[in-house]
Amino acid sequence: MRPANEALIVIDMQNDFCPGGALAVQGGDEIVPGINALMDEFRAVVLTQDWHPANHLSFASQHDDAAPMTMTEMPYGPQVLWPDHCVQGSQGAAFHPDLRLDADLIIRKGFRREIDSYSAFFENDRATPTGLHGYLSERGITAITLVGLATDFCVNYSALDGAKLGYAVMVIESLSRGIDLDGSLGAARQAMGDAGVVLG
Repeated sequence: MRPANEALIVIDMQNDFCPGGALAVQGGDEIVPGINALMDEFRAVVLTQDWHPANHLSFASQHDDAAPMTMTEMPYGPQVLWPDHCVQGSQGAAFHPDLRLDADLIIRKGFRREIDSYSAFFENDRATPTGLHGYLSERGITAITLVGLATDFCVNYSALDGAKLGYAVMVIESLSRGIDLDGSLGAARQAMGDAGVVLG
């Protein structure tokens, strides 16, 4: 068992990000057994869940003549326009059926129509908190291990924000999978390394 100051954060292990889903990450379902086993090592386990309204502005369908996986500019900065995914209450938004759900906390993110939320800690304005930092601080957590989907987006953003907030951060790459959109995976690895995130 890991020390009490360490937490496991499982990022967005949802049906829409697994094979057959609306925004599938290749091999996303392959990491579920390893994540389930890793949960036994931690006293604190947190799951995050993408939780979008059906008309979320990060969806390409909400923009005239916009194709999925293209870029647009939002008030908070550049934004990938995604296929509709993880719509609140849908089967796609549900956790993978084989994932253990015996976590201490589930953080839902991306539920405000006008702003996307990759990070477990902040929405994409990098200022609006999800509440996770307060929860971990109250529990005396100082080190976090991240796994899940996708390495180059939600895992990356969560890792960078965790490091910025002062946590010791590790990302287990064998229990994460990436999208690699125009080199995003390599860029994410570089950014995480530069921020002091340990890639294990």
